[in-house]
Amino acid sequence: MNAATVLPLALPAGRPPRILIVRLSAIGDVVMASGLIRSLRARWPDATIHWLVEPVAAPLLAHNPRLDGIKRLPRAEWRRLWRERQLGKLAGEVLALRRQLRAERYDLVLDAQGLLKSGVCAWLAGAPQRVGLRSHEGSQFLMHHRVMPPRGADRRIGSEYRALGVALGAAETDFRLDLAVGAAPRERARAVLAEAGVQGDWVALCPFTTRPQKHWFEDRWAELAAAFAERGLTPVIVGGPGDVEAAKRIAALAPMAVDLAGRLKLDETVAALAEAALLVGVDTGLTHMGTALDVPTVALFGSTRPYLDTATPRSVVLYDALPCSPCRRRPTCAGRFDCMRSLQVPRVFDTAMRLLGGAPTIPIISAP
Repeated sequence: MNAATVLPLALPAGRPPRILIVRLSAIGDVVMASGLIRSLRARWPDATIHWLVEPVAAPLLAHNPRLDGIKRLPRAEWRRLWRERQLGKLAGEVLALRRQLRAERYDLVLDAQGLLKSGVCAWLAGAPQRVGLRSHEGSQFLMHHRVMPPRGADRRIGSEYRALGVALGAAETDFRLDLAVGAAPRERARAVLAEAGVQGDWVALCPFTTRPQKHWFEDRWAELAAAFAERGLTPVIVGGPGDVEAAKRIAALAPMAVDLAGRLKLDETVAALAEAALLVGVDTGLTHMGTALDVPTVALFGSTRPYLDTATPRSVVLYDALPCSPCRRRPTCAGRFDCMRSLQVPRVFDTAMRLLGGAPTIPIISAP
């Protein structure tokens, strides 16, 4: 069904609905899907809203007062049981999740991932109304309704999830990325920043992501860090446990930078980023967090373009529409990564400083 059409949902009359969102991973996708929380809350103010997610991304949702509960899918544990052929124990855990979900008596389940694994999870919940977003891999046969927004028609951040909210009867303006900062993570983040000697205004550098063609170059991060330091902004490298070695290499090139990679848990990272004066990052969940937290953000996109419109004047996308862009997972440049190489340090720095100063930004998105 086209997302512009409101779905004919058969929900119970006389009481608020019970709703489950299924978006299991990954971190960046959960951030972008978080706008559904506000859409659903505006559509059904008194609804009970839960979210089924993998444990790695659960901290993004744990402190949100607009969510009534989180359900965790222990997928990594299930995969271990499968590899070890502990099939009886695996079957028992799947049935336990099924019982847990069905005990909630959901009226509506939203599969916001659209894959077979998420579709099966939605089906396990046993709700009388299941709605899938771009459901494929066979999951479409487990849904009562499928929302298929036109690809590329809406370039705003989280556009597919926004379309799902509209299909449920929410207004487009109800969709806003929704990250909440917990009190304990905020305390911990501030303590770690203070311990590292970060005082005054600082800029979060988020260089790390999943594919080499999405990375900017380490020497450019070092040059950018030096430029910020000269303007009185402390550059702080932010990343997860898997980014520690790469962060050390950048920090070795930029001794003025503070390296916090691997030192903060995910919800503590959210809290830390909320304190930043500015964020510069590649196509990674941390960059999307900057936009969600209303931190001035410069996003460097090349082989991918998850969105070109951040839906806020405080975040800007730098993207050059080369003939080969976006290549996504199929680069043709023999490892040159021309799309990222075209993003020179002065351009990134000038864009960031204009954004930080609140001055109008010049047009910087070139798109086909």
